[in-house]
Amino acid sequence: MKKGGNAIDAAVAAGLTLGVVNGYNSGIGGGCFIVARLSNGRVITINGRETAPAKAHRDMYLRNGKPDTGLSQIGPLASGVPGALAAYAQLAKAHGKLPLRVHLETAATVAEKGFAIPAAYAGRIRATAKGLAKFPASGALLLKADGAPKIAGELLKQPDLARTYRAIAKEGTGWFYGGPFARKTELWMKDNGGILAAQDFTNYKTTSPPPVRTTYRGHTILGMQPPSSGGVHVAQILNILEHFDLAKMDSDSADFYHVITEAMKLAFADRAHWLGDPAFAKVPRGLVDKAYAKQLAARIRMDRATPVKTHGTPPRSTDDLYSKHTTHFSCADGEGNWVAITATVNTSFGSKVIIPGTGVIMNNEMDDFSIAPGVPNAFGLLGAEANAVTAGKRPLSSMSPTIVLKDGKPILAVGAAGGPTIITQTLLAIIHTIDYGRPLKEALAQPHFHHQWAPDQIRIEKKVGEKVLAELRRRGHALKVYNRMGATQAVSLRDGKFEAAHDPRLRGKAVAY
Repeated sequence: MKKGGNAIDAAVAAGLTLGVVNGYNSGIGGGCFIVARLSNGRVITINGRETAPAKAHRDMYLRNGKPDTGLSQIGPLASGVPGALAAYAQLAKAHGKLPLRVHLETAATVAEKGFAIPAAYAGRIRATAKGLAKFPASGALLLKADGAPKIAGELLKQPDLARTYRAIAKEGTGWFYGGPFARKTELWMKDNGGILAAQDFTNYKTTSPPPVRTTYRGHTILGMQPPSSGGVHVAQILNILEHFDLAKMDSDSADFYHVITEAMKLAFADRAHWLGDPAFAKVPRGLVDKAYAKQLAARIRMDRATPVKTHGTPPRSTDDLYSKHTTHFSCADGEGNWVAITATVNTSFGSKVIIPGTGVIMNNEMDDFSIAPGVPNAFGLLGAEANAVTAGKRPLSSMSPTIVLKDGKPILAVGAAGGPTIITQTLLAIIHTIDYGRPLKEALAQPHFHHQWAPDQIRIEKKVGEKVLAELRRRGHALKVYNRMGATQAVSLRDGKFEAAHDPRLRGKAVAY
């Protein structure tokens, strides 16, 4: 921004640099969703979600008639066509003030000079060392000569990734989409049993659907359309909760945790059945219908947990249709540009594959498809026919970049990391800022909790206290208690002043100039 850039440039610079220093979570080998509100008041979205290769098919992960989740999570069959670079390039070209090459070259310098491995990064290397060791380029970068994981404090230089960034800066994104990078990827895939081809890269296109819009207590909520499930289900849960006066509930009470959990369950049951890529599946707009939310809210009892056996049926479900390890970053500027971006390679270091000579960590987003009926993915999520593997299709995602408007003006850009808890973390940040009027840092520090319908349990942080935990159990909830979970990042405008906040659960930094 000191170079004359705006919030758009800041977001693109952040995304590309995170691909260097936070590569276990995101990078140009992965994808992203972007929601932005521009200084002229226009709202845009960019869908940079990965697509399945042309040779992908619904039974590709079956072996001897049984699903093999290892194939969709690690190795050459796990990757979809990356979309993050295309999305960043589109955003920068259309709405930034600085050329994309500036951001690429700056990030390349970081990759070339290296950085001391932080403790969190070292922990991810340690946790995935066995998988990384299966692929020579990945092991060479992230493991020591004896196969031991590199540790915190060691200098991590990525000369191959620096050369890749500089080649894109010089030649344009075509170098990646169909050019030398795509060809290298195809050759490696052919040699290792993969199906991703150079033509898949050439064929890749972002989309820009209208945002999902709803209102909540006088505010407008803007989210991402499917294949993001986040935009739909943040809206759906908020619509349900409008029928309960949360502000009159103590946010430290069991009532607060209970009613929000019950709304989460109802929405995630619908997610499992209805959600998928709308280019291939019939995803009802009625999921965010206010009348449907009222019907769902009527099913909630305050005295006990209500079993949710199956999904609901929203209105016009046949004819009114939509055309865990992640990074979220939010940026805003004084001109009125606001950006919320959630990016990922899926689980830590994605497929664990680095294409030799490129430094690019490839995603394992194919695991976000339903690889077989009733088979949960790495995050325990179930899916139905709407999210089955199909060539060219985009897998369902929980990423939930969200912008909140008050009187037509942006006041909050928020999103989260942590698999399906992304949806519920984003929801909770909105509730704590709107219903309880908390400053942003205080809002992000509130306890996280999550229910995704299957399994039928609340994942909840123990700092809610034993009294609340005991009462939730008494009402019939099964609990899985964590010391901490998730990470939410946001910027807000409060009383005319910007506030930037990072999640206190993790080391980080957020700055408002």
